[in-house]
Amino acid sequence: MTEVGGTPAIGAFAGPIARSSVARVGTATAVTALCGYAVVYLAARDLAPAGFSVFAVFWGGFGLVTGAANGLLQETTREVRAAGYADVLPGQRTHPLRVAGMVGIVSAVLIAGSSPLWSGRVFTDARWLSVGLLSVGLAGFCLHATLLGMLAGTSRWTQYGALMVTDAVIRVAVAVATVVVGWSLVGFLWATVAGALAWLIMIVASPTTRAAARLLTPGGTATFLRGAAHSITAAGASAILVMGFPVLLKVTSLDGTSHGLGAQGGVVILAVTLTRAPLLVPLTAMQGNLIAHFVDERTKRLRALITPAALIGAIGAAGVLAAGLVGPWLLRVGFGPDYHATGGLLAWLTAAALAIAMLTLTGAAAVAAALHRAYALGWVCATVASALLLVLPLPLQTRTVVALCCGPLVGIGVHLAALARSRG
Repeated sequence: MTEVGGTPAIGAFAGPIARSSVARVGTATAVTALCGYAVVYLAARDLAPAGFSVFAVFWGGFGLVTGAANGLLQETTREVRAAGYADVLPGQRTHPLRVAGMVGIVSAVLIAGSSPLWSGRVFTDARWLSVGLLSVGLAGFCLHATLLGMLAGTSRWTQYGALMVTDAVIRVAVAVATVVVGWSLVGFLWATVAGALAWLIMIVASPTTRAAARLLTPGGTATFLRGAAHSITAAGASAILVMGFPVLLKVTSLDGTSHGLGAQGGVVILAVTLTRAPLLVPLTAMQGNLIAHFVDERTKRLRALITPAALIGAIGAAGVLAAGLVGPWLLRVGFGPDYHATGGLLAWLTAAALAIAMLTLTGAAAVAAALHRAYALGWVCATVASALLLVLPLPLQTRTVVALCCGPLVGIGVHLAALARSRG
């Protein structure tokens, strides 16, 4: 690492992606996924299906805005990683963590200021608490995501995983306390955002994390924000399909009432959450690994897609089979007889999760290639296509499957076409 003006700058990183780094992040991802399942499980057991649908909309709403903030993780990882292949020259420098703090504050103000326009339709219970938690939680997560990107860009995978786990464990701790004390819905709302302070805990506890947090990247703040804006746009679109899907489902519900989803919506949302988590939680958590990998393989990005795509496809195919055969039984045993879904529905939802996983993979390759417009366009096209399919005059379960299976295929085509042109 070299110094520029007495402040740490990127000069080198810890080398190409190794199996050990994937294993470390994979372990952290497994713990994070289990913690996420635990929070959803506790909420589903503690709340009736109708109450769970209210919690799930807030959980999805927070996932939507923090998913958009993951664009900061992607752009920071790319900037830090790419700088390792270039000489550090005099000129403007950007402190990503400070920029993230500014973005977080502006985002929180925008959410709070605009909330009278939309919060009444989205949050049916604990409306203003939900708005406040959403705003503050997003501000903290902007710093969280950027710090993850700085750790990924410098191959600090142990600290990267520790930051993920700290976030997840805090959420579970608050959820358990909610069940014990009887806080009900309000407690689960707090549990959803409680991990947004994990970045601060890691900076205080880890000297390596503090060193990464001080890093600068080449170029000015405006240059960083331009790249981040495309990544945030794409990440926001992806978040609508992934974490924010309950919100999209509610907004596009055909009856247009504030309680349009009800018990059936709670079952569908839980089924979507459970079938996609085994694929999308690890893949989302390993965005840093994937982008760093594609940056390292920058001369053959399309070929570099083959191995991870084959692995994801094999896991997804096994998941489709398992969901169809044992999914309904697991749902009844795990969450009670009120949560009933057919094996066919669960298998199709798992196939939809596989389509979104492939879109996430091609998106990571586009980010690594600095194809920011194509990356954003792919995710936006996929989200718009899914949203349009959700308003078809079909039963709730059918239109959910159609939207989640077909929409991502549009985005995959956009990404692959852009990567092919870039290679040429």
